[in-house]
Amino acid sequence: MKIIKKILWVLLIALVVIQFIRPEANASTDTSGNIKNLYAVPENVDAILVKACNDCHSNNTVYPWYSKIQPVAWWLDDHIKEGKSHLNFDAYTSYNLRRQYHKMEEVIEQVKENEMPLNSYTWVHKDAKLTNDERVVLTNWAQSVMDTMKAKYPLDSLIRKKK
Repeated sequence: MKIIKKILWVLLIALVVIQFIRPEANASTDTSGNIKNLYAVPENVDAILVKACNDCHSNNTVYPWYSKIQPVAWWLDDHIKEGKSHLNFDAYTSYNLRRQYHKMEEVIEQVKENEMPLNSYTWVHKDAKLTNDERVVLTNWAQSVMDTMKAKYPLDSLIRKKK
């Protein structure tokens, strides 16, 4: 019984100590690479991006109350970094043309197939669930970005030739 008490005390102390080890917040005022700098983002699309995408796919996350609790904050930080590595709307203009084009293809595919936003996100953030109408708006917008790119750039600069 004495060993169990010691283990519990060590665990409690470790839990308290890790509360002081926090990841850096995902917050930036730099908008120089934002997708809005190159392509039109209508208000209704922007509202969808804010409610369902930007927490993981931009440089500005609105953190929930539980993000202050470790190890949850570490898990969230990893989740945000992973999301931004796939698509970051605040760094979009820094991508080469092929990557920009391909990212819009992926937006369409993943939104249509209900892969985005992630279930683990919408489980907690119920308002982030997309309606069918919102899915259509978002995919139509992504297609319009692709159409704008096709009108502006040669197709071979957007799509890699298949061998």
